[in-house]
Amino acid sequence: MKIRIRGGRIYDPANGVDGEVRDLFIDDGIIVDAPDGGFAADRTIDASGRVVLPGGVDIHCHIAGPAVNRARRLTRTTRITEPDRAGRLREFPLVPSPTTTGLRYSALGYTTAIDAAIAPAGSRHGHLELADTPNVDCGFLLLLANNEFLLDLLSRGERELATHAAAWLLRRTGAFGIKAVNAGGVAHWKRHAKGIDGHGDKIDGFGVSPRDVLEFLADVTDTHGLPHALHVHCSRLGMPGNISTTLETSRGFDGRRHHLTHVQFHSYGEDDGGGFTSAAADFVEHFHAHPEITADVGQVMFGEALTISADEELEYRLWQLTGKPWVNLDTELEAGCGVVPIEYRPLSHLHALQWAIGLELFLLCEDPWRLSLSTDHPNGGSFITYPALIAQLMDEGVRREAIERANASGVDATRLKDLSREYTLSDIAIITRAGPARSLGLTDRGHLGPGARGDVTIYDDSDDREAMFRWPIAVIHGGQIAIENGEFASESSGESFRLELDHDVRAEAAFRDWFSRYGSFSAAQIGLSDGELATLPAKTRASAGGDT
Repeated sequence: MKIRIRGGRIYDPANGVDGEVRDLFIDDGIIVDAPDGGFAADRTIDASGRVVLPGGVDIHCHIAGPAVNRARRLTRTTRITEPDRAGRLREFPLVPSPTTTGLRYSALGYTTAIDAAIAPAGSRHGHLELADTPNVDCGFLLLLANNEFLLDLLSRGERELATHAAAWLLRRTGAFGIKAVNAGGVAHWKRHAKGIDGHGDKIDGFGVSPRDVLEFLADVTDTHGLPHALHVHCSRLGMPGNISTTLETSRGFDGRRHHLTHVQFHSYGEDDGGGFTSAAADFVEHFHAHPEITADVGQVMFGEALTISADEELEYRLWQLTGKPWVNLDTELEAGCGVVPIEYRPLSHLHALQWAIGLELFLLCEDPWRLSLSTDHPNGGSFITYPALIAQLMDEGVRREAIERANASGVDATRLKDLSREYTLSDIAIITRAGPARSLGLTDRGHLGPGARGDVTIYDDSDDREAMFRWPIAVIHGGQIAIENGEFASESSGESFRLELDHDVRAEAAFRDWFSRYGSFSAAQIGLSDGELATLPAKTRASAGGDT
């Protein structure tokens, strides 16, 4: 299909375009230059007076796999609301089905989403659900930082074999990148019901430290040229004073690229009484000084939420604190995921502090290209709260109204009241589109230049930024019109991002031997066969050497 988008105001920061009025052309799913001899469009969309952005890119969410499916069951009666175009409230499940997830992302103008944590044993389940998520291209990050097979190889000094084994697991599971959650700490916690003390302390049973594990996974990422840096969930998430752990972890990479995820949850100081304070400024100072770091915020939004994390130590601690229904799944090879419901209340001192710290991070950051918008869906709040978050960033008046509704002592423990910055449309295009795509290494999206995938969102330009970003006028996904005149027009299958990596054949043999001795089912059930991988609606996004 040939589509012409006529007369829109283009915001395409990756190509230096800031509100230029011009036409946009899509031919067979790809954005092309304006043809010299005219363009015989099959469809023309009038975008006069409207804002045209690339399709949104969510760098960190939880939308598929066994833990998410268990979360759906645990919260099956929990609903969240948002207004429709007429202002009527509509209800959605807190953790929606794959189909609803894809449609709701599409209805916000998003066309790409990366699930941030699936264990090897859950990869087939993850792919099946992502394949049922329409109008959104998807991939997932593979949990490897507490993988007992890899830890065993490292403990025996077989680092080269471990490197090939990690590459084989990435290929076998059809993953897009590596996720490190509380590296080694979960493996240690499972033996002692308490976390490991220091970044350099030894993991019980393996004789290597969290620092050793992260260095190894960073080496795997760089050796095999993965497009996205190692995605790191630091230890001591949500604990007072955890900023020291966050900075120690980051410094341990010694200049190598790494992505620090949901940093709001890792940017806490500690007062003399052991209570929480904001350390957002400390994180941002470190972030500015280290251009090798990318990050996403993990903004807390008030209302119903749900913690889903492979940090089983954290989930156990949350269950002890809240007493709410709790699930902790442990799977072969790697910690699974814990699930604990939570509600962020604006009148809670702690919850107001968390909300304010996230906004501090956004407003203090001088390099939005490296800091992506996220709520760590559904941990800090549902992705359907993104328009409200965007409005708080763009409109100081909206933000101050929210401040007035929040617990005063929590907000006063931060610098939020002193920050008057307002994000521009180009800034929003960076943190929701161009920046996440660049951080992920997805060179064909997040921008509107020739050769980019035909992922485009058209919004009415309104002073009510929340309403503007909640209901786009049109959304085009891969050259197909998904939303037209504010209504669903079609559903299409998305691409699946996965890695195609070279590895030593000894790695697979070593894994099968190890798993036959220690596993509880057939090793053949880990990951997907070559035949299954070939059936995915996929474009391979990386090979050895990192060609994307």
